Amino acid sequence: MFVRTKKSPKTDKISVQIVKNIRKDGKVRQVIVRHVGMAKNEEELKHFKRLAEYIKADLESEYQLNIFSSEVIAEQAIEARKRQEGKEKELSVNLKELREEQRITVGIHEVYGVIYRELGFHNLLGSPSRKVAVSKALYNIVMARIASPGSKRRSVKLLKDDFGVRLRLDTVYQMMDMFEDKVIDKLKERTYRAARELLDQEFDVVFYDCTTLYFESFQEDDLRRNGYSKDNKFNQPQVLLAILVTTEGLPVSYEVYPGNTFEGHTLSNALDELRSKYRINNVIFVSDSALLSKENLSLLESKRQGYIVGARLRNLSNSLKEKILDKDNYHPLKMRVKNQEVNTGLDDMESEYSVAYFDLDENRRLIVTYSPRRATKDRLDREKALRRLKKRLEKSKNPSDMISNYGYKRFLKIEGESKLVLNEEKLELESRWDGLHGVITNRKDLPLAEIISQYHGLWQVEESFRISKHDLRIRPIYHWTPRRVRAHIAICFMALSCIRHLEYRAVRLYRKLSPEVIRNELLHVQMSILKDTKKGRYYAIPSSLSEHTKGLYKIVGKKISTRPFEIK
Repeated sequence: MFVRTKKSPKTDKISVQIVKNIRKDGKVRQVIVRHVGMAKNEEELKHFKRLAEYIKADLESEYQLNIFSSEVIAEQAIEARKRQEGKEKELSVNLKELREEQRITVGIHEVYGVIYRELGFHNLLGSPSRKVAVSKALYNIVMARIASPGSKRRSVKLLKDDFGVRLRLDTVYQMMDMFEDKVIDKLKERTYRAARELLDQEFDVVFYDCTTLYFESFQEDDLRRNGYSKDNKFNQPQVLLAILVTTEGLPVSYEVYPGNTFEGHTLSNALDELRSKYRINNVIFVSDSALLSKENLSLLESKRQGYIVGARLRNLSNSLKEKILDKDNYHPLKMRVKNQEVNTGLDDMESEYSVAYFDLDENRRLIVTYSPRRATKDRLDREKALRRLKKRLEKSKNPSDMISNYGYKRFLKIEGESKLVLNEEKLELESRWDGLHGVITNRKDLPLAEIISQYHGLWQVEESFRISKHDLRIRPIYHWTPRRVRAHIAICFMALSCIRHLEYRAVRLYRKLSPEVIRNELLHVQMSILKDTKKGRYYAIPSSLSEHTKGLYKIVGKKISTRPFEIK
């Protein structure tokens, strides 16, 4: 098996394919195993060849036997569809004898299952041929988490009702209890390696962020601790989750900390892990202002670590704030920024900025940008908040309620003994900050545009948290033992990795589609399972396919037929 490039005779495009030699009629012929993509230029050609080598390596190491025995009709149907590709034959049936046994969803398993395997998750718990039940449980629970996240009990029911897969709940818990430290280390190593091999480069920028995950419980232990909650669940135990992703949004690693850990204190651990486990040294940490403290910046500098962190402009000294608000200190800067709406189909957008920079000391530089688009958004957001505030002022019978709310308090002042009114002077000062944003960095050698662009890329990790919190519903957590808590988070991280890798493939090989669009498209790939009540045979009638679905199957190298077939 090898990678072949072939120039199209009709266009200047170059096709990148994975092919293998077969002997037929005494002659050696080349057969296409996977069509990877059509390159329009040298950059695309280089990328597609890297992707082809990555896919080829997985195909060459593919486990030859079926991972799981076909215990259920859904697995039999999926395997039967694979076998009948290109071998469609006439079916002779009496329609009057046919009865629908079940309608099952197969798109999630057929497409995300390829990504799951290529990431090396299929044998995470050991050889699938020896640990069939737990390997099958892990695979299907991850697929269920992608399709429609919920509790493990709900996932087992979903798999049975909608996917034709039968799992025992006690087997799922048995699988979760196998997530000891070495299994989680193996998961992180494979996720890191998959991202590195796909991008074919060492990471020079890593985005880092933390969030809190709360429990439907009020009992603490060594891992579940009360602490500062980003969900305002201050009376409930929580854990702290930190995620590292690449500039392309591919997950690199994650770490779980006790819930009372200060977010900034996770940084040293992340640095040590990057260097010891993954041998990453020359990396720029990009994070929001949560990591902005003298201690954290000093820690990064002591380890000779580059960083770009968000700045709290209004907390700076008065003299520096005067310089920031002085328009004469700014000059125009035109640059391209990543389009954050992955489902719009738009490429990177060109934006106009005004930029100023101020050296804080010999190591650190403050870079402030002004964006007209951001200024408009800031103004509209404030006006919306003020409309809500005015309504509250009209209805409120207790002014102290308004004063205790910081979001409202900063716009209010007290007249007389108890009358609350809008503070017009504060509002005027507030408007002067519209459109301004700052970062602090120790990489003075980098161009301003590159620093700003890298910080703008922080939305990738924020998007990963959005997917984890909302699409995967990683919180609240319903498990109680530390091992099962860690297993739950590991399963969510596996689902996140599958989602982001397929999304990345779609952008490169097809078009930009959001995880939500991809999931909905694949949930509509279904089969109706029919039984011939007289002959006892089973047949499958696949659903029709949308253009997006065809594109998704193509980028994972699967040909799919919508013709009915017999399940044998």
